[in-house]
Amino acid sequence: MAQRSPAEIRSSMEANRAELAVSMERLHVEVARLTDWRAHVERHKRELLIGAAVVGLTLGMRSRRRRRRR
Repeated sequence: MAQRSPAEIRSSMEANRAELAVSMERLHVEVARLTDWRAHVERHKRELLIGAAVVGLTLGMRSRRRRRRR
């Protein structure tokens, strides 16, 4: 392996630091986007309402059946 001068090593380290900073910022933005539950609710409002209705009807039917058995 060829020997690098201290200046080359420093330059390489600075380039790596800059690249890491950019990668970390991108990761931060992506994590924030993926964990934003309000945006998910807004984008999938119809599906969530349908799911809530199905759960409500299912629970209502189950409780009604239990009352009839008593």
